[in-house]
Amino acid sequence: MVGGRKRPDIHKQKSHCFCWFAVSIYIHNSMAKEVANPDEEVVLGEQIGNVRLITLNRPRQLNVISSKVVSLLAEYLEKWEKDDTAEIVIIKGAGRAFSAGGDLKMFYDGRNIKDSCLEVVYRMYWLCYHIHTYKKTQVALVHGISMGGGASFMVPMKFSVVTEKTVFSTPEASIGFHTDCGFSYMLSRLPGCLGEFLALTGARLNGKELVAMGLATHFVPSDKLPELEKRLISLNTGDENAVKSTIEEFSVSVQTDEESILNKPIQFLVHLQAINNRPVLFQGFCGRDHKITCKFMEAEASKEGNAWIAPVFKGLTRSSPTGLKITLRSETQIGFYVLYGGVRVSIPEGSLQEVLFDEAAANYH
Repeated sequence: MVGGRKRPDIHKQKSHCFCWFAVSIYIHNSMAKEVANPDEEVVLGEQIGNVRLITLNRPRQLNVISSKVVSLLAEYLEKWEKDDTAEIVIIKGAGRAFSAGGDLKMFYDGRNIKDSCLEVVYRMYWLCYHIHTYKKTQVALVHGISMGGGASFMVPMKFSVVTEKTVFSTPEASIGFHTDCGFSYMLSRLPGCLGEFLALTGARLNGKELVAMGLATHFVPSDKLPELEKRLISLNTGDENAVKSTIEEFSVSVQTDEESILNKPIQFLVHLQAINNRPVLFQGFCGRDHKITCKFMEAEASKEGNAWIAPVFKGLTRSSPTGLKITLRSETQIGFYVLYGGVRVSIPEGSLQEVLFDEAAANYH
């Protein structure tokens, strides 16, 4: 139980579909061919006894994810998974961000070379899948910004520790893209249509809200995070019970702030009782047409007590219509299978759908 409710189970896997397996083998083999420039340490990997420490090291760029970051991170994770002396992997970000997501400049510069851009996308998906299925104990220490693809390094881990300075968002729809890196799968497992709400609006969640929603496991005050890191390193083991007990020595229970979106008059997030008893706002995000969603939000914003919805609606109107459309399609398609079809969609299947959307977006642009 996390924050009074069960954390969405994003670790259970089904058998892999053949298409995803074929794609993943291709990606894995192509990644092995890339040799990183050792002079540019965009990812730092340290071996300390049985502990392996990864630091995303592009602080001036808010640790955005470049092709080199993907390659190095994947290299470390694969090597340490095979290393019997490595028991636990800790990942953190340098500076004031964990990771702000994908490097948009990289994609913009390569916009006319679609195969090159998609190659990076394929590699990123392989990396995210590897994190979801990793065999060693993983801990993410998330201090600062954690957005888009950067958050995909955090949410799937066995232990994800956030602070009062953590900021989470999935803002892809606003720039004409869609939630990717496994997030259509992860968000679809949130109660009701919260996943669609986060994906379409890019609404920001703080550390307390992340724990309350089950997207992080522990909340630790930022001034205690360095000491927690030292304790985990000195622990020198990947035993999950020992790691959990150590984190809990530093963590505090969370209670969302009064102004939190989780505590608004229309309580459409944590307090959902059953799918057939959805509060009104949920209904606006469970459709298949983003235009209907926008109209619904506009109508709700004019009602008494709903003044907080106005900026949400304003943000939707400024977002890319294409991004909203493909995001809603992606989220509702996975969500439909999970909620109505009773199908336990796996992370490979969800990610394969995202890859197909990525390819279509690249060809469209």
